[in-house]
Amino acid sequence: MIPAKKQKEQTPHSSIPDEWFKPKEKNTDDAESVVRPSLSYWEDAWRRLRQNKLAMSGLIFLIILGVMAVIGPWISPHDVDTQNLPNQNQAPSLNHWFGTDELGRDVFTRTWYGARISLFVGLMAALIDFFIGVAYGGLSGYKGGRTDNVMMRIIEILYGLPYLLVVILLLVVMGPSLLTIIIALTVTGWVGMARIVRGQVLQLKHNEFVMASQSFGAKTKRIIQKNLLPNTMGPIIVQMTLTVPTAIFAEAFLSFLGLGIQSPYASWGMMANDALGVILSGDWWRLFFPAFFISATMFAFNVLGDGLQDALDPKLRR
Repeated sequence: MIPAKKQKEQTPHSSIPDEWFKPKEKNTDDAESVVRPSLSYWEDAWRRLRQNKLAMSGLIFLIILGVMAVIGPWISPHDVDTQNLPNQNQAPSLNHWFGTDELGRDVFTRTWYGARISLFVGLMAALIDFFIGVAYGGLSGYKGGRTDNVMMRIIEILYGLPYLLVVILLLVVMGPSLLTIIIALTVTGWVGMARIVRGQVLQLKHNEFVMASQSFGAKTKRIIQKNLLPNTMGPIIVQMTLTVPTAIFAEAFLSFLGLGIQSPYASWGMMANDALGVILSGDWWRLFFPAFFISATMFAFNVLGDGLQDALDPKLRR
């Protein structure tokens, strides 16, 4: 007789580890990936944009810039056009955070008034380009044929005109003002938007959902608004983010030449122009702050546009 204890040791399963008989743990990562709800196109684009640290840094800077453009002149104890000659060309201090100019005006207050004008000009130029370019390019791409050829020849003529020359001529004829700058910037500025929208519409108009709308008798306006434009919003948004810095730089350049915003209003370009005569005397702050905000704003819009281009690209969607 073999003892029970010894008999248990000689069983065939005695050499098998106990872990083999334990129930296996389920892979929670695979389970979560199965039950996790799928993201929509815009939710996935926002997720990918948040992963782009440089683009998010540009977005945060632009948000702060917009907030300061609204509240900056309010938190300053000085007015934008109040002259105080005894305080002229003072360095940054607790009383004047960005210093003063040759007339004793506070540079901090004038900087944020310049931000208001620059952002307003950039956003208005982008919106006008959006409405004109989308309508023109969408109609040209959808109609096709002879209509498309005629409309594209008009665009090519406008595209061949020197952009800054047209703007300067209009400002000379109409006189420098904020309204004139916006009109001048949008005379030919919508051409790029129209060409992008036309190319997108040419790719989409032969899809099944567009042909289904046509078979049900939908009108051209409804097909463009309901079927084509929603599927081209990605490139349109990217183009708008790149249009804003172009308009901001054009306004600053025109104001720098004396063809833009006039006193007593403040503009980054006009402030930089006023500071050129005294930069060698050591009054660095007068040129530094408007030049810094022009450069930083254009950089922020460009990196945001690049980030949006990657985030809205359907080929990169996972």
